[in-house]
Amino acid sequence: MRVVISESSGKSYQFELPKDREANLIGKKIGEEIDGNLIGAAGYTVTLTGGSDNSGFPMREEIHGSAKKMVLLSAGVGFKTKDGGARKRRYVRGNTYSVEIIQVNSQVKNAGPTPLDQLFPKAEKKENK
Repeated sequence: MRVVISESSGKSYQFELPKDREANLIGKKIGEEIDGNLIGAAGYTVTLTGGSDNSGFPMREEIHGSAKKMVLLSAGVGFKTKDGGARKRRYVRGNTYSVEIIQVNSQVKNAGPTPLDQLFPKAEKKENK
């Protein structure tokens, strides 16, 4: 599971969550606040804001459960339109995190003592010649 933590400054930090900590997120819902210790951000309070499943379908807050459903959308997550008033049926995931979710989006609610860039250092890229 990949976790993306966003700060109010606009910076975001992305990292892979170890398999033993994935169970801490299963069953949580979009909008819930969790302790940062559950995901490796000690001292932080984090709000869950969304995510996507293994097929790339986004999660929507107003769809209950964790199932993939086809719903009629006119705006918001999972639907972009150029025409005003257009509506289409699109597949989206529900608001509950399950084993099918591969990306978890979150936002910092209360910051901890250690900056996030020290907790999650940027990975070095290898140059190909």
